[in-house]
Amino acid sequence: MQSTVRRIRHTVLATLAALALTTALTAAAAPAEASAAAVPQAASASVVSAASAGQPGDIVSAQPSRFMPNPLVLTSTRAWKILYRSTTATGAPNVVSGTVLVPNDGRTGQRPLVTYAVGTVGLADSCAPSRGFPTGTTAEGSLIWQALLRGWAVAVTDYEGLGTPGTHTYTVGRAEGQAVLDAARAAERLPGTGLNADTPVGIMGYSQGGQASSWAAEIHDSYAPDLNVRGTATGGVPADLLKVADFNNGGVGAGLILAAAVGHDAAYPALDLAKYLNDKGRSVVNIVKTQCVAIDAIAGLFQRIDQVTVSNPLYQADWQSALRADALGTHAPDAPVYLYHGVIDELIPYTVGQQLRADWCAKGVDVQWQSMPLGHITGAIAGSPFAMAWLADRFAGHPTAGNC
Repeated sequence: MQSTVRRIRHTVLATLAALALTTALTAAAAPAEASAAAVPQAASASVVSAASAGQPGDIVSAQPSRFMPNPLVLTSTRAWKILYRSTTATGAPNVVSGTVLVPNDGRTGQRPLVTYAVGTVGLADSCAPSRGFPTGTTAEGSLIWQALLRGWAVAVTDYEGLGTPGTHTYTVGRAEGQAVLDAARAAERLPGTGLNADTPVGIMGYSQGGQASSWAAEIHDSYAPDLNVRGTATGGVPADLLKVADFNNGGVGAGLILAAAVGHDAAYPALDLAKYLNDKGRSVVNIVKTQCVAIDAIAGLFQRIDQVTVSNPLYQADWQSALRADALGTHAPDAPVYLYHGVIDELIPYTVGQQLRADWCAKGVDVQWQSMPLGHITGAIAGSPFAMAWLADRFAGHPTAGNC
């Protein structure tokens, strides 16, 4: 037992150091806009045409890429930048970009697949995970590398509108969850991966990725029952966006409120965000749409909603309806869940995570809950090895130890 704890502690510290290095270098690096390994941007007309054909999860295009967990480390990983079919929040077909990663370890036979949902990176196309992988500037690259070191294949969605034409539908849960599930389908259908419809699948994500992975877990039985999902590891989940917005109003995460408003306006144009913004709000929204998360956070730092609007859209029935539609805990995932949250999370209230646990437990979900004496970012880093260890047990067929 002590040796296991030591191994996990070592993994946590190694991951912390690697991710800290990646984050620091990412902030200083130029966006990976013109990597030789990147797929050229598809024209809007061709994307619309591709979206109208095929089924969710079908490959539209694929091109060899490269995976670096940080700017200093090369890995023996086969990588593909893909465009694949998915579905919008309103049920229309769309095309999403992403990346499929397979360890080049000589392994034959079946290996597990993790469909990994990244946390907030920003709304500009240059922020997409697939843009940063070839140069090691994707912030969660070091966490994803831990899955590859276990011999797992990984599919990473860019989400709707992030790296493809249109505005990223940031924090629109259904669109995110569908993109996560369809990334797994695409990975299974991509020639050369060794994956197939029988591949054991795990879902994983934190923060925005926690919302996306939790949504994927809840809609798996109705949207993608063909996937052999063994479990979902999800953390720092913004399960109630109205409560999260109230918590962050005027605080360090205030810029994320505007980003979420932009994302919902993109998914539901009738919300008409523009009519609520004042001059300052329009300026901040322009920054949010064109920059990545670090600049977005600075632009919105400590701003209150009433400082950037002529009237608060969150008081309006249509906006409240749209945000409540993103609420989690309304449907039971059909596979076990590992749910973790930092007690002193400064962006997503701990009580929101507790409520999601209670809601899922009340519906009979096999939930293993883990609270951590940590904040949001530290919770992501320190919680990841334990979440992956839990997924490894699901892939191995070990019994779960839910603690509802």
